[in-house]
Amino acid sequence: MGASVDGRAVHADVGSGGTDGVGEKLGGGSISLGSHEAASPRLALRWLRERTRNVTDQLDMAYAQPGRYWLRDETEHERALAYLTAGTAHQLTLHDENTRYILVAYPPGATS
Repeated sequence: MGASVDGRAVHADVGSGGTDGVGEKLGGGSISLGSHEAASPRLALRWLRERTRNVTDQLDMAYAQPGRYWLRDETEHERALAYLTAGTAHQLTLHDENTRYILVAYPPGATS
């Protein structure tokens, strides 16, 4: 297993919510689609890639394209890994007509 940030796990979440902000105004509206405590930044990124694949598989082609592009972008994966290793969160946001999907990984005490 790879080294963790400061000897601690990296947390990863996937959530969804309305794209119009109504859910936030009504005191809710976001739904957790899963979370994971990874032992290292690399394992957190692997989990985000798996979840991104799950989300994009459910979206219509036009809405899935940004996520599919991200899945193939090795340069972006290395950048995300560098952020996580340095203690900075990494977030990917996808959407369709009605829902925003937020995929994020962050070490304890991460900056945005």
